[in-house]
Amino acid sequence: MDSKTERKSYVIKPEWGKQYPRISHGKGIYLYEESGKRYMDACSGAVTVSIGHAMDEVVDAMRQQAEKVSFAYRSHFSSEAVEELAEILAAWAPGNVNWSFFVSSGSEATETAQKIAIQYWQEQGRMTKNRILSRWMSYHGITMGALSMSGHVLRRKRFVPLLADYPCISAPYPYRNQQGLDSDAYARQAADELEAAIIRTGAENVAAFIAEPIIGASGGAVVPPDGYFARIREICTKHQILFIADEVMTGVGRTGKNFGIDHWQVTPDVMTLGKGMSSGYTPMAATMVSDSIMQTIAEGSGSIMAGHTYSANPQSAAICVSVIRYMQQHQLVKKAEENGKYLLQHLKQIEQEFDIVGEARGKGLLCGIEFVKNKLTKEPFALSHQVTNRMIQKAFAKGLMIYPAIGGLDGVAGDAVIISPPLIIEQHEIDELIHLLRQTLQEAQAEFKKEGIW
Repeated sequence: MDSKTERKSYVIKPEWGKQYPRISHGKGIYLYEESGKRYMDACSGAVTVSIGHAMDEVVDAMRQQAEKVSFAYRSHFSSEAVEELAEILAAWAPGNVNWSFFVSSGSEATETAQKIAIQYWQEQGRMTKNRILSRWMSYHGITMGALSMSGHVLRRKRFVPLLADYPCISAPYPYRNQQGLDSDAYARQAADELEAAIIRTGAENVAAFIAEPIIGASGGAVVPPDGYFARIREICTKHQILFIADEVMTGVGRTGKNFGIDHWQVTPDVMTLGKGMSSGYTPMAATMVSDSIMQTIAEGSGSIMAGHTYSANPQSAAICVSVIRYMQQHQLVKKAEENGKYLLQHLKQIEQEFDIVGEARGKGLLCGIEFVKNKLTKEPFALSHQVTNRMIQKAFAKGLMIYPAIGGLDGVAGDAVIISPPLIIEQHEIDELIHLLRQTLQEAQAEFKKEGIW
């Protein structure tokens, strides 16, 4: 028996007892296990690998920075890499969202946004404004503060007694617009839920409202109707509440714009970034805030009460600078927009072909498909049928990696997957992706029919 087979693992993996293949290496949009089997990374890992795997430019930047210094604590030093990254992000971000607080993960970024929002009002003596409002069918991270803001029922379930009660309004979900309202009316109705929640809670008690521009892990690339975020911005301004755009998944080019919120020409007060900012080459994320927030804090305590050991790490910052430079050099934001249209066009064809597919949707290279038991009534599968997980397993067996988005319907139903390849993907590779996806759906649909669950 091979020594690797006999070797006991002490790693706590996502699923206990499951045998995971060993990764050997990656290149471009592909990953390879030790046996040599190739996988198309059609979900960028966790919607993270924006520029592909093992790019020479990033590897060189890693080495160059490591030869200088990898760690310097932010209370002692800044660094050229950190300063440059902040300058780049200020130029990319909308409006006057110019200031970056660097952390190590998206969960840390959203929790830092929560803390900054509360501190902003404290600096003005408005101590009761300490509640964050959020939406059901959302996901903002797995730390306790971030999970409190998340409306992902399945991920909240174990920890509800420890969580703040922040989710309070419905997310816009055009596919399930039950009343059949036109787009403008539906956008207004969905956004006005926020105003009703603010009135019930009392604006004097609310610090901020947080939302993903496009719903990711809890819905599968659900795009809001036009006009929704303009109305959200209007409501937040009217009631003196900060608007936090969670761009951890949608930011840094993923949707064919610099940031997801740019599709609706709306400027938030705070943005959170992660994932694609480092393209997975290093743990790195950021909370970005507006000039007015920073001015208030600067004129008050002069310090943001947040931070972690690896915040503003020079090694990670240099890697992120390299990633964004690569994106600029190869015009990957524009490429994501163009190839995203090509991908969605083909996914729409799949929607027409397969009765199990209720909707294909998305923007740029953040796309999703939702599975339904009945296409006419949009009846979902029961979660007990494990439709999403089985789809992912079948795709993986064929060398195609896609990402789960389960339980969006109040945690009791809702099956979808995210398709979000690296922004470097070419159209002939999209054709290969669609071919493998079509094979997966054909096999799954036949199997579900045979079992009588569809």
